[in-house]
Amino acid sequence: MQRITEQPSRHNDLEQKSTGELLVGINAEDEGVAPAVALVIPAIMALVDAIVPRIQRGGRLFYMGAGTSGRLGVVDASECPPTFGVPHGMLIGVIAGGVTAIRKAVEFAEDDTEQGWRDLQEHAIGADDTVVGIAASGGTPYVVGALESCNTQGILTGCITCNPGSPVATAAMHPIVVIVGPEFVTGSTRMKSGTAQKLVLNMISTAVMIKLGRVKGNRMVDMQLSNNKLIDRGTRMVMEGLGIGYDDANALLKTHGSVRKAMDASSSAPRPSN
Repeated sequence: MQRITEQPSRHNDLEQKSTGELLVGINAEDEGVAPAVALVIPAIMALVDAIVPRIQRGGRLFYMGAGTSGRLGVVDASECPPTFGVPHGMLIGVIAGGVTAIRKAVEFAEDDTEQGWRDLQEHAIGADDTVVGIAASGGTPYVVGALESCNTQGILTGCITCNPGSPVATAAMHPIVVIVGPEFVTGSTRMKSGTAQKLVLNMISTAVMIKLGRVKGNRMVDMQLSNNKLIDRGTRMVMEGLGIGYDDANALLKTHGSVRKAMDASSSAPRPSN
């Protein structure tokens, strides 16, 4: 049976269309992605709730993929330390072909069924870790082989794919299958499928971080203050949280090094007596 992601596009004669027609067509296809993700929220919820206690015990979250899927996993994992202040290494993106493949395709790297498990072993993968395979087509040998090996070792597995009944969905303990239909350009899963994967990754990592206490109210109180924009953002968070002026908030932030610590220090400071 032909995979949904490989089915012919609903749009024909693309090379004869105007720029406007192309963009309208792409946008029309994209409109169906978020509703498709909404249908799999129960599966995402089950995976998040399984991940959180494992991380609380010291486990890590691994994303594994090849090509676009692998790059999306690397991006999501790399954004969590600066956004939520978690240690580097709590979330790890593993891509077929290694670091080189982030920028340039490594030929046939995804076709080795054993390499994914070998790559995980380099990180001393353990029982409290979680591995989420990302494969739009659902048949990437690098990912499928890694998930199957993890299962035999009692390591929690999940996946994000866009084809039901695919090998990766069968291998994962927690399959997330987002059916977005054929791509605008036939088989180009960097488009709708990639968008769906990115949305699900955002949901997994953000929900996990919130459940771990890395957000207060709706603010990134543990974000790294790595540039002037973020220092300004943090200062304004402290201003709003404590009801003080910009300069005082900025001084508190620079003294304590994070929004959370600045606000906690101020709230725990002794109040002057009348």
